[in-house]
Amino acid sequence: MSVAASRDLLDRIDQRTRLAGHNRLALLLFGLGTRQLFGVNVFKVQEVLPRPALFRLPQLPRAFAGAADVRGRTVPVLDLARAVGQADGTGDPRYLVVTEFNRSVQGFLVSAVERIVNVAVEDVQPPPDLGSASQYLVGITRYHGELIQLIDVESVLAECAPRAEAATPLAPIQAGVAPREVLVVDDSRVARNQIRSVLEQLELGATLLSDGRQALEHLQQMALAGQRPAERYAMVISDIEMPAMDGYTLTTEIRRNPALQDLFVLLHTSLSGVFNQAMVERVGADDFVPKYSERELAERITARIQALQ
Repeated sequence: MSVAASRDLLDRIDQRTRLAGHNRLALLLFGLGTRQLFGVNVFKVQEVLPRPALFRLPQLPRAFAGAADVRGRTVPVLDLARAVGQADGTGDPRYLVVTEFNRSVQGFLVSAVERIVNVAVEDVQPPPDLGSASQYLVGITRYHGELIQLIDVESVLAECAPRAEAATPLAPIQAGVAPREVLVVDDSRVARNQIRSVLEQLELGATLLSDGRQALEHLQQMALAGQRPAERYAMVISDIEMPAMDGYTLTTEIRRNPALQDLFVLLHTSLSGVFNQAMVERVGADDFVPKYSERELAERITARIQALQ
């Protein structure tokens, strides 16, 4: 892909991401040295560049290929094929995909950048259970007959550069009459474990589900059985980008249903930006926290529980 084509590709990202909120997902497709196509949500992509010169930084974890100077900013760079076990030694990757998620900027080296496509979220299925072979996948879908594997870049980064544990434990929330269980909806194994750890420290219970459709069906079944979900769950903590049903659509459906609409919904996502904040307000979420700050998440959860006391 030429530099001009790369710029044109990125110029179209803003148009494509406006599909969010309609249960559609815009994907940047790329290759890792094989015929298999991979995808990542374009919300996470800042730009695509021909591979720049890399240099070493002493503080970088060993898994990183180095760092790059991108418009005067030092960006840590991972060779994505090597990180997910796809490298075959046939040559160096030619492109750098600069991403922003979880409040940080990082680059991923890839062999080829194909195009941007948009797919219906309901057409994205959970990855097959293939053990370690699927640990870095967040979903699979098809576009014009081609299989696309969606890479969980959060899991890749978490394994290559583990976050340090919090220096001090979180204080448990004092007992009260308020519901002390939280419904957690996130397709990322890493994110679910992080949120569960926070809830355990706060001495709160958790129900963990992996996509918005599962969550909506769970809540609807409770309501049909005569249970008020808001009496069991103090809040719903939901990711935004998920297979089957995204967090925007889940929130919209919760607000449309009289039996569910009093649920408190906190959207918790690695995506960032002004557009994302506007969408949160438009679908009727109660709160929004970018990933991942254990302290900030705990503060929002604690404030919600205390407001119910």
